[in-house]
Amino acid sequence: MRLAPSLTALTLLACAGGPAPAPSRPAPLSAAPAPSSVQPPPALNEPVGVAAARLSGPASGLTAACQDAMARTRTGIEAVKTSLPPRDTVATLTAYDDALAAAGDLASQAAVARQASPDAGMRKAGEECGRQIQALLTGISQDRTLYQVLSGLDLSGQDRATRWWMERELRDFRRAGVDRDEATRERVRALNDDIVAIGQEFDRNIREGTRTVAFAPAELAGLPDDFRKAHPPGADGRISLTTDYPDYKPFMAYSRSGKAREALWRAYNTRAPANAEVLTRLLARRHELATALGYAHWADYITEDKMIRSGKAASDFIERISTAARPRSEVELSILLARKRKDDRGATRFEAWDYSYESNRVKAEQYRFDAKTARPYFEATRVLDGVMGVTGKLLDISYRPVQGATVWHPEVRVYDVIGGPSFEERAGQAVGRVYLDLHPRENKYKHAAQYTVINGQRGHRLPEGALLCNFPRSGGLMEYDDVQTLFHEFGHLVHHVLGGHTRWAANSGTSTERDFVEAPSQMLEEWTRDLGVLQGFARHVKTGKPIPTSLVRKLRAAEEFGKGIDVRQQMFYAATSLHLHDRDPKGMEPTAFVADLQSRYGAFPFVPGSTFYTAFGHLNGYSAVYYTYMWSLVIAKDLFTAFESTGVFDRESGARYRRRILEPGGGKPAAELVTDFLGRPYDFAAYEAWLNRGTLPGPRRESGPARGPENRPAALH
Repeated sequence: MRLAPSLTALTLLACAGGPAPAPSRPAPLSAAPAPSSVQPPPALNEPVGVAAARLSGPASGLTAACQDAMARTRTGIEAVKTSLPPRDTVATLTAYDDALAAAGDLASQAAVARQASPDAGMRKAGEECGRQIQALLTGISQDRTLYQVLSGLDLSGQDRATRWWMERELRDFRRAGVDRDEATRERVRALNDDIVAIGQEFDRNIREGTRTVAFAPAELAGLPDDFRKAHPPGADGRISLTTDYPDYKPFMAYSRSGKAREALWRAYNTRAPANAEVLTRLLARRHELATALGYAHWADYITEDKMIRSGKAASDFIERISTAARPRSEVELSILLARKRKDDRGATRFEAWDYSYESNRVKAEQYRFDAKTARPYFEATRVLDGVMGVTGKLLDISYRPVQGATVWHPEVRVYDVIGGPSFEERAGQAVGRVYLDLHPRENKYKHAAQYTVINGQRGHRLPEGALLCNFPRSGGLMEYDDVQTLFHEFGHLVHHVLGGHTRWAANSGTSTERDFVEAPSQMLEEWTRDLGVLQGFARHVKTGKPIPTSLVRKLRAAEEFGKGIDVRQQMFYAATSLHLHDRDPKGMEPTAFVADLQSRYGAFPFVPGSTFYTAFGHLNGYSAVYYTYMWSLVIAKDLFTAFESTGVFDRESGARYRRRILEPGGGKPAAELVTDFLGRPYDFAAYEAWLNRGTLPGPRRESGPARGPENRPAALH
């Protein structure tokens, strides 16, 4: 997963149907007294770096901070509830925002602790803190007195960001069951507690589920020299490889042994077997919660507050994208099977473990691009320098190393983000801090994601964010798709930092609709395709020479191959995510259910015995809405058209993008942010052009399949 969910203020797992209680407003008075003053405890505005230091341990420190934050939240909420009308709108909203921010920040830090701390006690403390804060926020979201106070405020004189925040907030009270009877609300609270605990169990099993497979040296034939040197045989003469990315990805891409690739693929796709049962419990609790509150199923609940609005619309989107990609993917699969038969004349099927390897062979033979020739240009430290340089130039920021910071692991790198001249009064000052935890280790999160450490707020706190990734260490070589992943995650990171100066903490950073939040990250991947950008940082690990123009051109041409397969696979993951949640799961056997979905949507046949879904972490974090990656990609392709016409480092376009997409945080509906930037609503045209683009090898394969308006995704006209 490229973006990890963080528990922010009033991110609620409950929902409700039915009318809301009527707002309670004070009766008019002939001589109105002065507005009531709300006096909650001061907000917890800790110096930069204190939160990260807390994550270094001990566990008792995190636990104490969690309890203090919850106490501040309770006190602040009580102050809002007991204030007397007529209430001062700004004072009331400030107290409410501060109260929730205290708990929200600690919940975010708890998530980092449980996913990244090397200490088992800290991971346990993080889990417990997360559960307690979620329970607290669920109770707050069901508080009728609090709802009446907030719904009775006069917002007519407030700005757009404030009104949009409260529109979302009051909607979430209703979705949490504030208007339901006490028995229902109590059941909602219990179900929410269960959902959080079960979700943590699901994540824990994945985090601790790394597997190791031993291979004979001959089975590494085809792997790059740097990989072989980094993996010498053990005392038994065999080479142990793990299912962590720095081992798994190169092996699947380059090992000539189909049997060896199959062995590592099977190990990777049977991780966390206990999650088959865990998922069954998670699906049951979610369905019960949704139906108790008037929804047909969890998918309808979870999509209601997204851009897409309903499970049916999400399903339609998945079907239409799948249909659009299928013809191209079938042509690509036929090409790959033909390539496989060059080495195995009797081959009748193309398997998932063949894809990376045979795709590389097609690219080498048909596009004259050998991925191994690009690896020496993607040394890990230089790639990191490259993404910092790109985001710095594009957004007028720089990164200043922080020496001696106390963090949760010695490998974590710390940087202050410094504003450039266009930041005016903030020029030369830190606008945020970032923590880069980029390498794999035991019991750490296994994918790549951005996590919140502190949600920033103008005049109060600087935003602090972390990347938890699994890339090679300094000196190691990255695959090109790893380069794109790092750019993607930095897209989230700069969104968190630059959007972390909003008036309200509730609007800070990436607090947009969930199915938009991937768009800025996916757009930043486009910079990895630019010749000038690549030649700026992609330099040979030995000679220091920039990546040749001819190699970049071949890379870009070859990148078009496999696009249909990749989109179709994404839609299989999206369908799995959605359809596990858009029905009553009673009696569902997850493996058989997912196998059926794979036969309908996937590019590759189901492999008996495999259980990819048991390590599909998005089933906890994103639940039914994995479709958001492709939905956001449609928007990202449209956003990038502004830079295609002006240049990737056009100063005016970069400034407009920063100010109209990133800096507002969640202060406007996502569709309005995009319209503000593009000067028009987003549409499907750029995505459609991308999906059709590229020449496929072989006769009469000059372009992708034609598609008409009937294949346009729902709501993207």
